[in-house]
Amino acid sequence: MQGAWAPRDQGESHSRMGALDRPLAILFTYVLATIEFTCLFMQFSILPYLSRNLGLDSIAFGYLQTIFGVLQLLCGPVFGRIQCPAILAALATLLGAVLSFTCIPTSTKGARTDAQAPPPGSPRASVFDLKAIASLLQLPDVPRIFLVKVASTFPSGLFMIMFSIISMDFFQLEAAQAGYLMSFFGLLQMVTQGLVIGWLSSHFSEEALLRASVLVFIVVGLAMASMSSVFHFCLLVPGLVLSLCTLNVVTDSMLTKAVSSSDTGTMLGLCASVQPLLRTLGPTIGGLLYRSFGVPIFGHVQIAVNTLVLLLLWRKPLPQRKDKVW
Repeated sequence: MQGAWAPRDQGESHSRMGALDRPLAILFTYVLATIEFTCLFMQFSILPYLSRNLGLDSIAFGYLQTIFGVLQLLCGPVFGRIQCPAILAALATLLGAVLSFTCIPTSTKGARTDAQAPPPGSPRASVFDLKAIASLLQLPDVPRIFLVKVASTFPSGLFMIMFSIISMDFFQLEAAQAGYLMSFFGLLQMVTQGLVIGWLSSHFSEEALLRASVLVFIVVGLAMASMSSVFHFCLLVPGLVLSLCTLNVVTDSMLTKAVSSSDTGTMLGLCASVQPLLRTLGPTIGGLLYRSFGVPIFGHVQIAVNTLVLLLLWRKPLPQRKDKVW
């Protein structure tokens, strides 16, 4: 009898330990995100002014950003010669790696009862097995969720990629002023992800939040199409940040819930690949659109794309799940 009860006791002990480790894991996850976005916005703030001093126009800057996206997508971190910001970014990235290996649990997701275990003795799939990775995109509802994630955020991503050029040409901002504006954007993002989304997820379903975020994208697009000053941009930034953060969190949650525990990391990797994909295609497309049609085109594209996405969600709703976003 004692031997029969032992696995249950061990399971309860493991559950209590997991409950104690969860707040610490969340804390270090926020630390990692802070380090990553700090280094990213360092690059965003410096590169446009450096490229302008070198005589590059918006199209050439778009090509430069495309090259960066390709390297990020294919090679990961690629370091050139030593500059003070590069050294700081490298040290911060090293610190993030140390925190990842020492403070983040290897698994924070419970095993699914409906997950199919591989047959005993079957060969284990390689981490470079592209067929195994692509098979996740063929699971029920995953293609639609992934399409919504990419399509809805792509127009805003185009605008944000070109924002540094827009801040110089359209808003006539100096480097310090553009930095203050990006800090305002980052502060809103921190508050939204840390406080607002948690409250929303406890009161509304994922489907409702997804539709609402797409609807807010459309409203922001309308405001962006008629934007004429940096003051107007500051008024629409809260809506833009809310919709971006909500859609990313909700779609990541829905996609990871759609796969087994062993495939959670792979799905998160696919979700993370959206940003490098955007940075690969976005600069060239955004530079051409900005040069040909000006700033209002980003609002028009956002209205058109997200209207189609909203019609898709309304015509064929995604399945409801009882789990919260967090």
